[in-house]
Amino acid sequence: MTRRNALLFVTLASLFVFVRPGISAELPERPNFIVVFCDNLGYGDIEPFGSTLHRTPHLNRMATQGRKFTHFCVTAGVCTPSRASLITGCYSQRVGMHRNPRDGHVLRPISPYGLNPDEITIAETLKEQGYATAIIGKWHLGDQPEFLPTRQGFDFFFGVPYSDDMTQTVGQRLGDRLDGKHWPPLPLMENEVVVEAPCDRNGLTKRYTERAMQWIQEHREEPFFLYFPQAMPGSTKTPFSSEAFRGKSKNGPWGDSIEELDWSIGQMMDQLIELGLASKTLVIWTSDNGAPINRDLNDLSRGSNRPLHGRGYTTSEGAFRVPTLMWQPGHVQAGTVCDELVSTMDLLPTFTKLAGGELPQDRTIDGHNIAPLIYSQPDATSPYEAFYYYHQDQLQAVRSGPWKLFLPIDPSAGHPHLRKNAPPQTLLFHLYDDVSCRHNVAAEHPDVVGRLMRLAEAAREDLGDKGRPGKGQRTIGKIDGVPEPQTMTR
Repeated sequence: MTRRNALLFVTLASLFVFVRPGISAELPERPNFIVVFCDNLGYGDIEPFGSTLHRTPHLNRMATQGRKFTHFCVTAGVCTPSRASLITGCYSQRVGMHRNPRDGHVLRPISPYGLNPDEITIAETLKEQGYATAIIGKWHLGDQPEFLPTRQGFDFFFGVPYSDDMTQTVGQRLGDRLDGKHWPPLPLMENEVVVEAPCDRNGLTKRYTERAMQWIQEHREEPFFLYFPQAMPGSTKTPFSSEAFRGKSKNGPWGDSIEELDWSIGQMMDQLIELGLASKTLVIWTSDNGAPINRDLNDLSRGSNRPLHGRGYTTSEGAFRVPTLMWQPGHVQAGTVCDELVSTMDLLPTFTKLAGGELPQDRTIDGHNIAPLIYSQPDATSPYEAFYYYHQDQLQAVRSGPWKLFLPIDPSAGHPHLRKNAPPQTLLFHLYDDVSCRHNVAAEHPDVVGRLMRLAEAAREDLGDKGRPGKGQRTIGKIDGVPEPQTMTR
């Protein structure tokens, strides 16, 4: 046994004494926070959530030593609005990041739009409490200087400003549409400077991991928040991976990229143990939305959302509910499962509270403090009376408790059950009894339908609906001048 392995064995053995299932852990004081946010990873893509195709031993370890969340939701089926909710603790409709007239539903290169600097971010609330803050990975909330992470509360940024599929080659195919002919080579940035273009996408997972671990090492003596939005599996049909993983899985490039992501979290967990930071650091591993999946549901080469219904980019459970693991030995109970509804919006209020801070009082924050659920406090339940499923500016569904109601609307594209322009239909699913949303029970439960209809109307009043502005909506950021591409020569 090597000295490294011996150290890990002794450390894990000592931690096991304190993390037996069934023992309620106390809330920790001012923990470090790490959020690993994969891109387009599906609910059924990793072993702790049922995959038999991809090898994820480190995530298995994380689940065995930590807590699995089976009803952890994002707020959109696509990148930009989903990420806006994690960063602000709000529905993207509230902060104006659900769509804009230039880009549609996700920001594109050289956009004049981005997350409004007047919004308060999770990095800013933690900086107020003395935390070091960093983002390593994909930003996708604006590529102009005014919107970069370094202007939104992050001390350090290393990564790409938008999706890895928004390359110069793709832009040339778009031509005048979305200013595609002006898209630059995919930029890798350090803070506000492009350091490589086009960046080597095959090396992103490895490079991000190494840089993240370097940053943790440098800030090990102070409280820190690391937002780690991985690039993979990403938005291309053939995800990228380094040579050590390429061609090694049973599921082509998609599987290769996932198995490298598993290696990455294993490296990070080992480092935290070696540095004596494991019990001081809450690590959350999740995804920004579900996998796009193939039309042939038996072809898993573009991911799996099994056993949930639907594909990413929609308002299906397969798009909104994502695989989530939380790990903090000695505090998060080992080998436990939380089946309560929580969301990415809850991270800002939870982290802020655990760090000793208070939420801003001059604006609405939609998320909640879910520390009692993370740390298995007695009688902890979901804080949501209602949770809303929007496709861009159209409210399509509302959930309350176990019930999910698809509203009787003229559906836009992106409806997971009805074709565009299909006749309006009311659909009600019990998400615990009918995990794959196969049985519409609206006719049997008119009282439930009526209650959720009223909750939907409250959302329309506050957050808006197609053609109807909401009273609680705030504005997206927009620069005054002409946007410039992020290039090596800027």
